[in-house]
Amino acid sequence: MATINSREDQDGITIGWQAIVRRKGHPSQTKTFRAKRDAEAWARGIESDMERGIWRDRSEAESTTLGECFQRYLTEVTPRKKNSYPEALKLEQWLRRPLSKRFMASIRGKDVADVIKDMESEGKGGNTIRLHLAVFSHVFKVAKTEWGMESISNPYEAVRKPKIAKGRDRRLIDDEEERLLAACADSGNLWLHPLVVLAIETAMRSGELVETWALNKEAGQREKISIGLRWSDVDLKRRTAHLPETKNGDARTVPLSSRAVAVLEALPRNLDGRVFGTTYDGAHQAFVRACRRADIEDLRFHDLRHEAITRLAEQGLTIMELQAISGHKTMQMLLKYTHLRAEDLALKLK
Repeated sequence: MATINSREDQDGITIGWQAIVRRKGHPSQTKTFRAKRDAEAWARGIESDMERGIWRDRSEAESTTLGECFQRYLTEVTPRKKNSYPEALKLEQWLRRPLSKRFMASIRGKDVADVIKDMESEGKGGNTIRLHLAVFSHVFKVAKTEWGMESISNPYEAVRKPKIAKGRDRRLIDDEEERLLAACADSGNLWLHPLVVLAIETAMRSGELVETWALNKEAGQREKISIGLRWSDVDLKRRTAHLPETKNGDARTVPLSSRAVAVLEALPRNLDGRVFGTTYDGAHQAFVRACRRADIEDLRFHDLRHEAITRLAEQGLTIMELQAISGHKTMQMLLKYTHLRAEDLALKLK
């Protein structure tokens, strides 16, 4: 039987009830409650779980806050990841939420659902929210499997996930490519025109082409998050560009078309080894202005990757060949970037 003891203040007034459960083969369990009935109910539950062999020590989860777990994750887990900066930003946002002050054992699915509503009211899209939830979920997984919190369940699994918005299917239409390239050639950023051509020809991401920096709010300074394409990784004779660091963490080698090779051969060589002597910020601003001059609306630099992958698909490349070029890990992810035009498919029909 459990022992229930009253707890008094200095004036002898009862201010709580302490439940103590001692059972052979298990560590002693102690917890204090305001009401005696709560202490008794807790003790009965602990004893029942011990009798049925399903008891798990909840002391760690009941004394550790979600915020403390986020901090530990930031210190022990995040730095081991190749591209840790985006995850660190998400964890910092989680730390600012009131839920971080709650103990791990007390967090329920409803609490996560409330955070999802808050994120939606903040203007976050479905996919962004899912990425934040993925980090939250993995923190619980690590806490359960590595940090001695075997008793907790993952509240992420109990909530309905937000829907992901339909992927963009923006492609270059009519004479937009000619107008865009003409505007890029007139740009004050001399690297913009060859950069856009290479993006259309290779389906490389912006961070794989140009050096990219972002602000680390915690450190209060800008940090380099991608090095961009370097001449040491380009082999014009074999017509390949090796990408040692990519968004998904896997290196890949991209084949170069004749047009891409011609563009690269015409570029001057930078002393620092970069193929493009500009950064993402500089190229992005120049691209926006070029689109404005060319009277092209709703076109983003990333849409050029969509365009490139779809053109490769229209040339008859297989899914496996497309994956090798684009670096997508799953067919589902790849199909989001492949938008075949019905009129082009109709020409293949008899």
